[in-house]
Amino acid sequence: MDFYETTPTHDLTYSDVFLVPSHSSVGSRMSVSLAPGDGTSATIPLVASNMNSVTGPRLAASLARRGGLGVLPQDLSDTDMADALAWVRAQPIDLDSAVFLSPQDTVEQALLLVPPLAGHGVVLMNDGALAGVVDAERLATALPGAELGDIAGADTHAIERADFGSARELFDLLVERDRNFAPVVDGGTVVGTTSKTSALRSTLYTPALDSEGKLAVAAALGINGDVAAKARALVAAGASTLVLDTAHGHQEGMVRAVEIVAALDLGVPIVAGNVVTSAAVRDLVGAGATIIKVGVGPGAMCTTRMMTAVGRPQFSAVLETAATARELGAHVWADGGVRYPRDVALALAAGGASVMIGSWFAGTIEAPGELRTDDAGALYKTSWGMASTKAVRARFGGLDAYELARKELFAEGISGSKIYLDPARPSIDDLVDMITSGVRSSCTYAGAANLREFRERALVGIQSAAGYEEGKALPVSW
Repeated sequence: MDFYETTPTHDLTYSDVFLVPSHSSVGSRMSVSLAPGDGTSATIPLVASNMNSVTGPRLAASLARRGGLGVLPQDLSDTDMADALAWVRAQPIDLDSAVFLSPQDTVEQALLLVPPLAGHGVVLMNDGALAGVVDAERLATALPGAELGDIAGADTHAIERADFGSARELFDLLVERDRNFAPVVDGGTVVGTTSKTSALRSTLYTPALDSEGKLAVAAALGINGDVAAKARALVAAGASTLVLDTAHGHQEGMVRAVEIVAALDLGVPIVAGNVVTSAAVRDLVGAGATIIKVGVGPGAMCTTRMMTAVGRPQFSAVLETAATARELGAHVWADGGVRYPRDVALALAAGGASVMIGSWFAGTIEAPGELRTDDAGALYKTSWGMASTKAVRARFGGLDAYELARKELFAEGISGSKIYLDPARPSIDDLVDMITSGVRSSCTYAGAANLREFRERALVGIQSAAGYEEGKALPVSW
């Protein structure tokens, strides 16, 4: 990456910079490879943040199906973490994960899990057998207290897995049968659901799979306690990447934890962070980390910079740390601060192998938590920071009242924020479509056929606040 006819004299964040188009011989954005090449099995450079309100099993499976990687948060109990890893790895690779309810459950209960939109639905099970299907659109007109069994169609429209051999064949089958949502069964067992859009996506994306051919999923762990035992347990349970995570990653406790995990030689990438300097990258890579998580304070739920003045504008942080990581044969994940697809492209141009996304993904159907509706009828989910009072209570709820009160006294970050679903893009799949489409186009403007070329060829200019505003679409007429 080069700066275009300028040299920065201060640190920059994403809104301070822009990409300049270059001569290109790339014929189509769909021919651009977005594989991060960071030692994980990801095929697109998107990672869902290890926040309780962002990454749960459902989102991790959906993102891996499209080639990204979800990081399950360290706050899960050992049992819950093992169950979550097992659930993700048990999900279908070429189909959506089914949302199961019973015929006795109500419309109100279903609407907590799926929005009343086309292409979604719930599968009704009774004593382990398929008992019906309710298209989500039907939920919009049914009474909240109505039982799902009473509004389910007589025909489940189930598709036999043996009836198709490829995603294209599945798409054609749905068109032929005029179905936009259907369960898929194999020998009487529901193995997933599908829609025309989902089948189409399966022709465009390459899933992120682990060494056993299961959907890949990462897991986070802290740097305190028996780190070696935690790491062994996570890999044994199916974690394909380990993320050692703490707010201040450039500390002796993190270095020791990385050394311990690296010495185990577990055969998975080791991610460590968060940091924002070259010196920190050198220390953590020297300890055995293969990927460094970069970002202090740019997240939407984070108040670190306002509380402590600690942090660094994210574009410059990524640019410096990524250069050092490349020199050492390691990689960088740019963690936080992205609001638009342009920001993802800029993080990759600066040298990030992948970009971690938090609150943006929290406002999706697949994120943890129930769908809620505000007074105006808009759908939202609740998000919170991982150092907030809410997160502290979840993490340390087992402590006695005095010790818990001490920790709560110094909590920081936002405990509850409504993250609204975009009506046009309510699912993680929709956001992945939008982000990857933007990044692919960014690569073609730079004349890059892959992310390595993009990093080498990108020309970046510095702009004023007015220049940034000029690039935004007008929501109203002149």
